[in-house]
Amino acid sequence: MTAGERDPGLQPERTRLAWRRTTLSCTVAAVLAVRQTLHGGATGAGIVALSLSALAWVGFLWVANRRVQSMGGARPRPMEAGGALMATACVVALAVFAAAMLF
Repeated sequence: MTAGERDPGLQPERTRLAWRRTTLSCTVAAVLAVRQTLHGGATGAGIVALSLSALAWVGFLWVANRRVQSMGGARPRPMEAGGALMATACVVALAVFAAAMLF
């Protein structure tokens, strides 16, 4: 392969790996939320924040899985705006719920 040629399979592979890394990061945040709630004493607000964090985590997993599955070909479809909005909302929700658990 010369410098001017492009491998069309590399970009989708990098994107799949990025989605996997982000999913792993969200999973770690959700596990830390469980740990914080259990070790900090399970209050009513903590349980609600933990439940909402779990819901946001499941929502992000759903979006990420759909996106990774749609990247099967060398020329995947662009991500829909609804999926991007939901992924963003889940990540922001995880951050807000994590901050709520600290206070």
